[in-house]
Amino acid sequence: MKQRKSKPRHRISRVTTRQGDGGESQLADGSKRPKSDALFAAIGDVDELNSQFGALLTEVADGDLAAQLREIQQQLFDLGAHLATVGELPAPGVERLEAAVAALNEALPPLTEFVLPGGSRAGAAAHVCRSVCRRAERSLWRAEMPGGGRYLNRLGDYCFVLARALNAEDDLPEDLWRGV
Repeated sequence: MKQRKSKPRHRISRVTTRQGDGGESQLADGSKRPKSDALFAAIGDVDELNSQFGALLTEVADGDLAAQLREIQQQLFDLGAHLATVGELPAPGVERLEAAVAALNEALPPLTEFVLPGGSRAGAAAHVCRSVCRRAERSLWRAEMPGGGRYLNRLGDYCFVLARALNAEDDLPEDLWRGV
C-alpha cells in the first residue's frame, strides 16, 4: 500500500498580523489580555530563557551535553505552551533535570563559598541562563501559574551546576566570593 505524504502543518502563516498594535495580545485559547499582563511577562521570560539556551549551545561542542540542551529548549517550548493555554497543556516534568543535576554535580568538588558568575564563555553563558531562569520562575509565580515553577526551579539548579561543570572541564578555578 502506498503511503500518503501528509501536508506540513502551518502554525504561523503570517508573522505581521497587526493584532497586537493596540497593546493587547491573544493567548492560545483565543482570550485577549493586555500585553502588560503578568502572564505575558512570564511567557516572555521563558522565551528569553530559551534564546539564552540557544546562545549557550553555540559555545558547547556537539555531543550528549548539546543534545541535553536542545531537549531543554523543547521543554521550554512546552512550558510556553502550558502558559499560553493557561495550564490546559502540562508543564514539563523535573525527573530528567534532577538526574542531570545529580550526574553533573557528582564530578564537582563540594562548594565552600558562593561562586561568582564567569569563567569560560560557556560557563558564563550557563550563569546567564541561570539568572534569566530565576527571573522567569519569579514571573510564573507573579502570574499565578505555579505549574511550571517547579520545572524552572530545577532548571535554575541545573544551570548553576552546568556552569561549574563547564568551567571545570576547561580547568578554570572557580572565583569564590570573599565575603564581607
